[in-house]
Amino acid sequence: MDSTTPIENSRPDPEEIKKLLQNNPTSGLSPEHNTAEKESRGLDFLYDIPLQISVEVGRSKMLLKDLLKMGEGYVIELDKLAGEPLDLYVNSRLIARGEAVMVGEKFGIRLTDVISTSDRIENLG
Repeated sequence: MDSTTPIENSRPDPEEIKKLLQNNPTSGLSPEHNTAEKESRGLDFLYDIPLQISVEVGRSKMLLKDLLKMGEGYVIELDKLAGEPLDLYVNSRLIARGEAVMVGEKFGIRLTDVISTSDRIENLG
């Protein structure tokens, strides 16, 4: 390929991913074991890929002049109400919602609603 040839989309086809996830080996093992076996057999090569995980508390829009006025103690009003679930994103894709928790001296998130695998696959494209 020369430098003038456009590079094709490197994203996997969602249908191809569905087939990998739905490929069910036939054996006399329990469904739980089959699920673990098919995932490890077809997706092992993906396990070491680093992912960017972020938790969103809320969003807001502001004018540049207001941004420049910000200083210590400035409060930004977000679009979510107190007590609403936080959004968990993996590589900028919504994966789950949950509530903030303390884990020792750090914040964490307890998942309360995980987006289904099929919905996540549909949203890849």
